[in-house]
Amino acid sequence: MTVREIRVVPDPVLRTPCDPITKITPGVERLVRDLLDTVDDPGRAGVSANQIGVGLRAFSYNVEGKIGYLLNPKVLELKGEQYGDEGCLSLPGLWFKTRRANYAKVEGINLKGERVVLEGEGIMARMLQHETDHLDGHVYIDRLEKDQRKAAMHYMRVHAA
Repeated sequence: MTVREIRVVPDPVLRTPCDPITKITPGVERLVRDLLDTVDDPGRAGVSANQIGVGLRAFSYNVEGKIGYLLNPKVLELKGEQYGDEGCLSLPGLWFKTRRANYAKVEGINLKGERVVLEGEGIMARMLQHETDHLDGHVYIDRLEKDQRKAAMHYMRVHAA
């Protein structure tokens, strides 16, 4: 079991779009095992590969008792709206109300190269959007309204010292 250290902002790996996985290798299989081990911790809904320092399009999730992973995720559909508290392992101590779609549908592949579709509402939808954002080089504070983003940046400056 390998629980990997979580990278925190301002680590540049978190702001770099991740590369697609073009071949399932033993390294990709190890990455998935590490992502699953790392997300299997109380309070963790998802972990993206770049959060553990790997620039590949993969994430793991732990939502409502279901633990899994997805490679090369791509958002297919977003519907509705939710506005609720969101945090991030890469931004410890920060929680802000964030607008997200209330329903999300994402497709990718598994380690066998088979197509997988994940979808859901509420926390599942939030996680799918949050982790896909990570893989695109974004963190959730990028989605905050101006005043909230300013407060988040101030908090990070004060607590980074």
